[in-house]
Amino acid sequence: MTSSEDMPLFAETHPWEEAQAALEALELGDGLPLVPPTLDRFGAMVDGRGPTGHSFGHVMPLMGDLTLEAAAYNCVLAGCRPAELPVVLTAVEAAMEEQFNLLGVLSTTGTPAVAVCVHGPVVDELNLNAGGNILGPGNRANACIGRAVSLIMRNVGGAKPGVGDMATMGQPGKYTFCFAEGTHDVFPSLPVRRGFGTDESCVTVLGVSGTAEVLPAKPWGTPERVLQPVAAAMNAALDSTGSAERPERGEQVFLLPPEMADIISEAGWDLSRVQNFLFEGRHPYPIDTEDGLDDRPLARTPGDIHPIVTGGVGVKMTHLPLWSGGSATVTRPVRRFDG
Repeated sequence: MTSSEDMPLFAETHPWEEAQAALEALELGDGLPLVPPTLDRFGAMVDGRGPTGHSFGHVMPLMGDLTLEAAAYNCVLAGCRPAELPVVLTAVEAAMEEQFNLLGVLSTTGTPAVAVCVHGPVVDELNLNAGGNILGPGNRANACIGRAVSLIMRNVGGAKPGVGDMATMGQPGKYTFCFAEGTHDVFPSLPVRRGFGTDESCVTVLGVSGTAEVLPAKPWGTPERVLQPVAAAMNAALDSTGSAERPERGEQVFLLPPEMADIISEAGWDLSRVQNFLFEGRHPYPIDTEDGLDDRPLARTPGDIHPIVTGGVGVKMTHLPLWSGGSATVTRPVRRFDG
């Protein structure tokens, strides 16, 4: 998607149905209705973002040119507001870093989606949801930012079903997968753990193969009872996806609701203790492999286990299994534009 013919703009009075038909004919959608990219909407999205034509890199799998115009156009299609463009663009740039393995994530026959986690002051500035139902419907910013990232992967990167995206099944997260990290007095945010400032707005991308609900073991009044089922979920993902046969361990990510984070912290546990407890939580399933049972730890290092405090009222946690083919999470500060 590199020419004006690929990105038609419509007059404000252009009939909605005709705009949808034109966009569908160009295969620019994800199956859901699109916001018609009018001259005014597109102009507002790029206004003050610097010179047009600038390339931010090339998006796998087909190496499409990520220009400011291409990013803005897909943000309009997804229903984003102009203030959300920097978050979308930052997420795509992060996904283009080598360790994320965007080619693998987008072109595999597996199920991964590019998930976006937003951190810091920008969460409140854009009214992103870090509370109840963070992975579900109901918040426009979460839905539209995640959808814009997915549309860029499709329309710029070429990850269309049967072309660049070869998924056997896929998953609903390929429509949109965006949530915000909350705050907690004991558990520092993921960007802070990675050296960013507490007042810095950041974006993390994750190649996520799905979601798994995890309940604490009853009675759930201790950190061990909260975390043992998390380890069980991580073990199940390793064994069922074939990750146990890979030569190297990677990362583990799970979402921790505030109520469970409080139980852990009130018992005197900090982030490091949580990570070390889970790191040694491998319980190998007796699968038939040439090398026998896999008794390696659940992650490459304890620091590669990432609890993210977020979500609403309740005790149910969520394990986010990362793609077993190999993908590292990447965190970047939200891009700033001059002008």
